[in-house]
Amino acid sequence: MDSIDWLLDSDPAIRWQALRDLTDAPPAEVAAERARVPHEGVGAEILARQASDGSWHRTGTPVWLPTLFTMLLLRATGVDRADPSVGSAVERLQTGFRWDEEFGKKPFFEGEVEPCINGGTLALGAYFGHPTESLAQRLVGEQLDDGGWNCDSPKSVRSSYHTTICVLEGLHEYERAVGSVPEVAAARRRGADYLLERGLFRRRSTGEVADPAFLNFAYPPRYHYDVLRALDYFRDAGIAPDARLRDALRVVESRRQPDGRWLLDRSHDEALALSLGESVGQASRWNTLRALRVLRWYEQVRLEPTNRV
Repeated sequence: MDSIDWLLDSDPAIRWQALRDLTDAPPAEVAAERARVPHEGVGAEILARQASDGSWHRTGTPVWLPTLFTMLLLRATGVDRADPSVGSAVERLQTGFRWDEEFGKKPFFEGEVEPCINGGTLALGAYFGHPTESLAQRLVGEQLDDGGWNCDSPKSVRSSYHTTICVLEGLHEYERAVGSVPEVAAARRRGADYLLERGLFRRRSTGEVADPAFLNFAYPPRYHYDVLRALDYFRDAGIAPDARLRDALRVVESRRQPDGRWLLDRSHDEALALSLGESVGQASRWNTLRALRVLRWYEQVRLEPTNRV
């Protein structure tokens, strides 16, 4: 089966994004498929597993872990927050959940203290109708001199790929919700440059691969960084690609299997409240969707006369 047909023959969360990003389907068809997400497949299962206090649970983990990362998966489905079932779930989370005592028992969308966690929390608040200005400003203020972020700051003065991608995703979603904010936009540009100066996966000092895990594609990513996640951020943020992305794109192209699909190299699903239904070492619809749309984005932008790289 053709890779795109394979994606279209799947969960509504995958299908509607494949229609939007990989085909020329009319907007009405895309919207109709997206409307299925909260009622069928993984989107419906996430909503059904929410507890009455707005949280999600997984045995053996503190409640904030499955709550945060299951919500991030719900965001990744592209579910429409205007759907009544989604709105009810978000309201339960907002009114019922509180961070631990050490973080001031704050509501979910106000975040806690670590920027890798707060980046995801900011993205969720912005996507689901609760953009938190104080959290965005906190993250801007925590940016390090090299342009990125690190959960070990101020003990560490060097940024982390992992934390940086989490914060960039959050700040981008925040600006998408509230409009351009000069200091946020400037922080995002510096954060993008931090990644670009390293070719998305190299050490700036030596040019060597900073971590072999960056070249393996994980889903869900939790807080972990890899090249595919970074490229999908650049695509989603509408950042015009330049020559510093070429090696990262070659990595993505090199991982395509003979059948045109990408494998699930790793899965950070230990904090999810449900099984995602993909196995490490097997073809992954989530990775194939993201890889195909990154390559399509790059090719389309590259061919525009004003954006050739």
